Amino acid sequence: MSLKTALMAFGLGAAAVAAAPLAQPAHAADAGVLHIFNWTDYTAPDLLKKFTAETGIKVTLDTYDSNETLLAKLKAGTTGYDLVIVSDDFVKIFVNQNLLQKVDAGDMPNFKNLEPRWKTRFWDPKAEYTVPWQWGTTSFTYDTKVYPGPVDSLATLFKPPAVFKGQVGMFGSPSEVINLALTYLGYPPCDTDPAHLKETLALLEAQKPFVKLYNSDGIIDRLTAGEVTMSEQWSGDAMRARQAKPSLKYVYAKEGGSGWMDNLAIPVGAPDVANAKKFINFMMDPQNAAIESNFAGYQNGVAGSNKYLQPAMATAPEFNPPANYKIVFSPGCDAKATKDFDRIWTLIRK
Repeated sequence: MSLKTALMAFGLGAAAVAAAPLAQPAHAADAGVLHIFNWTDYTAPDLLKKFTAETGIKVTLDTYDSNETLLAKLKAGTTGYDLVIVSDDFVKIFVNQNLLQKVDAGDMPNFKNLEPRWKTRFWDPKAEYTVPWQWGTTSFTYDTKVYPGPVDSLATLFKPPAVFKGQVGMFGSPSEVINLALTYLGYPPCDTDPAHLKETLALLEAQKPFVKLYNSDGIIDRLTAGEVTMSEQWSGDAMRARQAKPSLKYVYAKEGGSGWMDNLAIPVGAPDVANAKKFINFMMDPQNAAIESNFAGYQNGVAGSNKYLQPAMATAPEFNPPANYKIVFSPGCDAKATKDFDRIWTLIRK
């Protein structure tokens, strides 16, 4: 099945096809080699080295830029990947499409280390298919040297001041862009109310002249190099960008922001399930979870990991949302919402 056919079969359509780059070729089943497919710039090299040193299992890593890209890759057929990382709002989609196999994390020795609130998650209530990888928030970052005024609203992103004309970066994922826009407008994620979607489309069309590109890759580099001066961004990436360029600021908007959790999962047809499960159990160890958090800048869901965090990260504002900050987790958009979002995305990306 081709990439386009795979997306069309799920109802994502031409816009998602345009947003999904060609994925890497499938791997053959290599004995003693674990093949991981993860988001770009989201896997700590030291973590993989430690896993190999402790187990003797070599690891290869390929990357993608959106859940839509991962979905297309798995729908297209056997990939040769043993582990993938799926966001919370896509887990049910992958399960319903028979793309993930059960891992039964509750039977693993280190499952006891998960924070109680993350042992049961509404997208995987019995921990049958997934284990937490990292979690955080989605908002936006801007350069305070370019715009020194106070910023406390998503309005700055979606109705930018003139100084940001042609300088805004937005994600390449329709679900992430549109759901954050819905939050700004005061509507729930995956909203399918025609009037609300019409309002959302108008908002994004008005924003478009300010947008330099829609791309989830390379955001840290673009912000630090000044190629964009404001961008939709995940909290951990925002911390890493600020550390490289202190004038950058991540905004906790008064309207709230999107919450998300990325999850380790084993795709159907994985050639090395046993080693994949070893890695999943490995990631529920507090020290190992902290290695990943220290690299990526996100929370990990493993109790006791915070004592292994680097001090600069443990106290970083991006790592510690305000107590009253509204974090909206998406339940996962159904087929109708996905089709509606794709229609909006097609019009925006013309």
